[in-house]
Amino acid sequence: MATKKAGRKPQSPQPIPLPARPGAVEAPIVKNHTISVLVDNEPGVLARVVGLFSGRGYNIESLTVAEVDPKEALSRINIVTSGTPMVIEQIKAQLGRLVPVHRVTDLTMLGASVERELALVKVRSTGDKRIESLRIADVFRARALDSTIDSFVFEVVGTTEKVNAFIRLMESLGLTDVSRTGVAAISRGAQSI
Repeated sequence: MATKKAGRKPQSPQPIPLPARPGAVEAPIVKNHTISVLVDNEPGVLARVVGLFSGRGYNIESLTVAEVDPKEALSRINIVTSGTPMVIEQIKAQLGRLVPVHRVTDLTMLGASVERELALVKVRSTGDKRIESLRIADVFRARALDSTIDSFVFEVVGTTEKVNAFIRLMESLGLTDVSRTGVAAISRGAQSI
């Protein structure tokens, strides 16, 4: 006969992990990656980069491009895409083989980086909903760029998650239009792409 010690609760049995089915393959993890590509600033380059993605069935979540070095005629393309580690490696390798590409950097794998997105958000509301939209904008540090008697245009800057959260909150307050820039990203520290 087992005796209980005073003051101790009986321990509940720990669940026993089940072994994997023989031959079962674990599903690879799909993650978002921000990839920066340094390219020649010439006609058709963006079409070739986007064509690489569409031709292979890869999705682009966000795309930004701008000239970054006028003297050398270089542009930087920031692409947010998702995939398994193997798919991301394929994307980087295929981008690196394109003729006008100088450098491909996976900022997600590089470590700490700064990512920001800008959105212009139009909200049409009156009364209490108008006041609430101003309060939420203040919490998110969004600026009112335009104001009429029954609408606002807010500028919100931050991570994609912050921008998404702001837009979701504005939906119930009269959201009518959204324009987003896409992700601009750069690595932290002294290292450049």
